[in-house]
Amino acid sequence: MTNLKFQSVFDIIGPVIIGPSSSHTAGAVRIGKIVSSIFGDKPREVEFQLFNSFAKTYRGHGTDVALVAGILGMDTDDSRIPQALDIAREQGIKVYWKVHKDSNAPHPNTTRILIKNDEKSLSATGISIGGGNIQVTELNGFAVNLHMNTPTLIIVHQDVPGMIAHVTDILSKYDINIAQMNVTREKAGEKAIMIIEVDSHQCDEAVEEISQIPHLHNVNFFK
Repeated sequence: MTNLKFQSVFDIIGPVIIGPSSSHTAGAVRIGKIVSSIFGDKPREVEFQLFNSFAKTYRGHGTDVALVAGILGMDTDDSRIPQALDIAREQGIKVYWKVHKDSNAPHPNTTRILIKNDEKSLSATGISIGGGNIQVTELNGFAVNLHMNTPTLIIVHQDVPGMIAHVTDILSKYDINIAQMNVTREKAGEKAIMIIEVDSHQCDEAVEEISQIPHLHNVNFFK
């Protein structure tokens, strides 16, 4: 008898979704929403680069409206998802598409998102791996490995001495246990990203205190 191991209930039944496909719709919404949350501001324009399966079926399977819905902050069960393109237009957000049907992307459901306004920009690569589950593999050129199935802090900061200690001291102060941690940087002294998976869903006070640390650009918490 084979033992099947599942990481979450989504591996078995998937999330509640609007749309015909969990990978092309629910996963796309989640990718867009995470990118929007990390960006942390209203965008002026967004470019979606679509690869392989996403590129070939993005209109028929609703991937286009799902990605834009995520950028607008919608959840996977939001009834406004089919109107996402119109809502973005009404909000003055310019949306561009680059379709790569014959690319050699490592996964068929891959998108790279470039989002910006007059003050800042962000790039991110996301993969919809099925059942509404996703993986983020790149943030602003940094190679990352985010599955977002556990509570996760994403902290963008300047690479200065003591930053990791400041963050971990605050988490310890609020009895928040670290399950996994990954730190990467452009180069010494430049911008860095700290990704911390934790065991607690109650991190609002800690996040507020972390946001006050000098040389920290932004902090996002995904429950």
